[in-house]
Amino acid sequence: MHHRLFRHGINLWPPFLFAGVHLTELSADYTRARVELRLRPWNRNYVGTHFGGSLFAMTDPFWMLMVLHHLGRDHVVWDKAGEIEFVKPGRGVVRADFALDAATLDALRTGAAGGAKVLRWFENDVVDADGDVVARVRKQLYVRRKPGR
Repeated sequence: MHHRLFRHGINLWPPFLFAGVHLTELSADYTRARVELRLRPWNRNYVGTHFGGSLFAMTDPFWMLMVLHHLGRDHVVWDKAGEIEFVKPGRGVVRADFALDAATLDALRTGAAGGAKVLRWFENDVVDADGDVVARVRKQLYVRRKPGR
């Protein structure tokens, strides 16, 4: 799918649209992405900062979607596990950047080539406008080549 169409579509996806999550950048080759979350009345918690579920949701699908785009339909790519560490209260606009390199993709392809499952952790930070870390997120992907492919 063309990166602009994908970016537009995911920004209209109801879970992101209503949470205030916005994919602001996606490289044409799906190796870099930036996601932002603006503080709104519907995504703030009781004390007026970003709701933790929204912080986690803003990072949720992007590693899986970026890897799946590169490995294609010959592979199964799933989120296996995820964890988040809240470092400081998030206020205003927060963002998360994703960068996927060729070496990681090659390692996933090679590891899954014989049909074995590959588990790989990906990490990124959610930062505020000053660049201070608001949360650290880790996602584990399950990758396997489909049988007979």
